[in-house]
Amino acid sequence: MLQARLAFRGDDEMPTPEIEEFARTLVQQVRDAAIRNCDALLEPQAGSPVARRWKSLAESSDLRTVIPDAVDEAVFGVLQAIDQGLLRLKYVSSSGREVDLTEEGQGELSGWYMGSGGWRAMYSAERFVDDFADLGE
Repeated sequence: MLQARLAFRGDDEMPTPEIEEFARTLVQQVRDAAIRNCDALLEPQAGSPVARRWKSLAESSDLRTVIPDAVDEAVFGVLQAIDQGLLRLKYVSSSGREVDLTEEGQGELSGWYMGSGGWRAMYSAERFVDDFADLGE
């Protein structure tokens, strides 16, 4: 599935299974969890200082619309720093293989994450807007 999507976009290099595992974990355990946590702050029973501040802002706008965008920008920033070698991290896969994310990510982690049909579409159970979906048509 990913191979067809990346080939459509013209990428020659494919992510390794370890990079795909990293992507799935990142999206499901970081992105989706952050969105759920932010959504919970807008629930009527939430009473923390952050929840009170957000609820006062929500009276004049729909914060639920921007929550996934804000989370995606933060994740994109981390991945871009890894791509550029500014943040050097290694990932240990479930099989025990250690991979350097900068090297094995081929400078494409942020693109694989945000790209149309990328990791968000493949692994996320939460909402997102694909601003580039119409570029492939």
